[in-house]
Amino acid sequence: MSVLIIKTGSTMRSIGARFGDFEDWFSRHLPGADLRVVAVHLDEPLPPVSGVERALITGSPHMVTERRAWSEQTAEWIRSAHAQGVPLLGVCYGHQLIAHALGGEVDWNPHGRQIGLTRVQLHPAANNDALLAPFASQLDAFTTHQQSVVKLPPGAQVLAHTSKDPHHAYRVGERTWGVQFHPEFDAEIMAAYLAERREQLEAEAIDVNALVASLTLQPTSGAHSQASSVLQRFANLSSPTPGGF
Repeated sequence: MSVLIIKTGSTMRSIGARFGDFEDWFSRHLPGADLRVVAVHLDEPLPPVSGVERALITGSPHMVTERRAWSEQTAEWIRSAHAQGVPLLGVCYGHQLIAHALGGEVDWNPHGRQIGLTRVQLHPAANNDALLAPFASQLDAFTTHQQSVVKLPPGAQVLAHTSKDPHHAYRVGERTWGVQFHPEFDAEIMAAYLAERREQLEAEAIDVNALVASLTLQPTSGAHSQASSVLQRFANLSSPTPGGF
């Protein structure tokens, strides 16, 4: 199986020094996959859609509403890949970018920032979904975002919501998904984000100590192992492309 990782940004320098960058976090959950990373935020060119088996779009410190040139170019590539039936999975920024590319709307979440270990409530439509069907009615996952998909693309099916986000996971057609949560995170990475952003979060009246206390500080247990299994199921999807990236 081959997976193109479309990298749309990098983590904070202090976190990267401890845990590596976004592509490293994803790769830990994709053992045996043939991975190629394209850093579109650094203007690295995307390969032709015709040679891609499946693509995963990462999170980012940037905002989709900034409409950066590389982001809009990636959105155009996403439209082409979706039209050709290439399996796509967007995470956080990637989730929002897919929605934007396919005719939805992204904006600042009117319910405010969501960060920490979050209860994700699954909709009945998730029961037969290739990525989310193994879960029951809910899962716990790590989140950190301020913007969200405020309007779904035409034809999108909502798969999950949270207390602050009605469109936390969706599918468009049979092969394109967006998830706002971070299946690549573990509790240690989440704790590092909370530590780095403590001052800003406390200025927003967010109880950081309570969020830290809620984390399962075992990198291979709890929410981490549950949500991250989405990545392996995505990598195992069949693809219409005979080979390559």
